[in-house]
Amino acid sequence: MCKLALGIDFGTSGVRLALVNHFGDSLHEQATTYPGPFEHPESWRQGFLRLLLEVPFELKQQIRAVALAGTSGTLLLCREDGSLFADGLGQALPYHQACASQLPEVRRLLGGSGAHPATQASGSLARALELMAMAREHATLGPFLIRHQADWLMGWLLGCWRWGEEGNNLRLGWDLVSQGWLGSLAREPWFSALPQIVPSGSVLGTVAPAVGEALGLSPGCQVVAGTTDANAAVLAADPPLDEGITVLGSTLVLKQFVPEPIQGTGLSCHRVNGRWLVGGASNTGAALLSRYFSSTMLEELSRQIDPKVATGLQLRPLLGRGERFPVEDPQLEPILEPRPVSDARFLQALLEGITAIEKQGWQRLQELGSPPIRRILTLGGGARNAQWRLLRQRVLGIPILNRPNLSAALGMALLAQGKMEVISPTPAR
Repeated sequence: MCKLALGIDFGTSGVRLALVNHFGDSLHEQATTYPGPFEHPESWRQGFLRLLLEVPFELKQQIRAVALAGTSGTLLLCREDGSLFADGLGQALPYHQACASQLPEVRRLLGGSGAHPATQASGSLARALELMAMAREHATLGPFLIRHQADWLMGWLLGCWRWGEEGNNLRLGWDLVSQGWLGSLAREPWFSALPQIVPSGSVLGTVAPAVGEALGLSPGCQVVAGTTDANAAVLAADPPLDEGITVLGSTLVLKQFVPEPIQGTGLSCHRVNGRWLVGGASNTGAALLSRYFSSTMLEELSRQIDPKVATGLQLRPLLGRGERFPVEDPQLEPILEPRPVSDARFLQALLEGITAIEKQGWQRLQELGSPPIRRILTLGGGARNAQWRLLRQRVLGIPILNRPNLSAALGMALLAQGKMEVISPTPAR
């Protein structure tokens, strides 16, 4: 029987899976939307169940390893057994929600941690403090855990919520260089709520029997620590140092491998498969486009765009107030007017605005010390838009290749595939 590896990506708009064989060849991909709001963790789990139940049984029985990716920074509180609290405490705070009111406490906890991503209003630590402030209003709350989206779902697969993958927890205060929690976090009374950190690719155990039965997975399927959704997409592309990755998904994400770690405001620096990966995520992206246009309209209107002729409009198409990268400003307001009468012209102005933020992002990365790039590989749903590619190529001034089939789910499947023969899990603290 052929051994297969499963990769799952929990994005903003839905969940996608990919299956690869033991050679790394892609065999199957499919996606579905969440059955409820993104902020409800149960929507993630039910979306996963619904999606996997659609996979042919004979394929599921061949799966030997699984890895998950989630949106970087989406955070929740749960009980020690992974169950969710009632009412508002059972909801997650999404990755794009800044908590500027928590910055004084963040600074007290982290002291002189400089430009580490956990020091920012858009970091997970600020959201964790916000969640705990909400929790203090519930006197009967009891013990709790702080977990990111991918780590909570990984805990569900294992039946154990002990672990947290290092890349998902950088914004919570984990430091890759020192391999420890920053500042005074380890001395806080709620420190036990933080996860035990393991590197991406760690084999943590096998799928819990009850969960495996519900999903139709065979006994002994291994659970591999994944990474963030943007990192997972980069794993699928595997670019050299002089190629940049732009993920045009619900949000805009820039990634690039670098020789040494780089730090800067709004920046994240990960270690993926032994390589340093630097990047930033903006609060602009295709999620904004879907507010105004259906997918059919986007296709039809894009064909009417002449990418060689700029509109001259200067829009700032953010999802809401606040930006993370290339500038860190929780008060930055979107600019979505004036709206042209022509829908095609309005769409082009939005695409130009997103592209302007992308250009500023690449400039920021080079200012901080990343190598110049000679080419950009584009991933995500926006990589299917040929006119946008030409528009971006004109503005950015370097060749751009679209690779829409290199998904984060595929990157996770490839990560899991490389670990299928590992027998004894040895996660690091």
